[in-house]
Amino acid sequence: MIARVEAGQNWLESVTHQMNNMSYKDVSSKLAGQIAFLKMYLTQNAQETARDAVQIFGGRGITRTGMGRFIEHYHRTITFDSLLGGAEDVLGDLGVRQAMRKIPAGARL
Repeated sequence: MIARVEAGQNWLESVTHQMNNMSYKDVSSKLAGQIAFLKMYLTQNAQETARDAVQIFGGRGITRTGMGRFIEHYHRTITFDSLLGGAEDVLGDLGVRQAMRKIPAGARL
């Protein structure tokens, strides 16, 4: 779980740095796909982390009271949280479309 969080944090910091050093036009044309992929990656990892946390806590991870209440709440609400910025399949499609625009016209795939 820590490795997933660290990888996501590194990617987020990289995109943030690029956004701070680019014009708005460049950000919207060059980073929109990366931002979509980043959000998709982070929400998928959040769901995996929620499942792993329930496995670690066992029965306590599914109770609404006691030590597992935060894990239960996170596991129950993470799916909704991941939809707020856009569905993962839509974000993935946006990222792929942005990447395909950068492929030269004569390139063979």
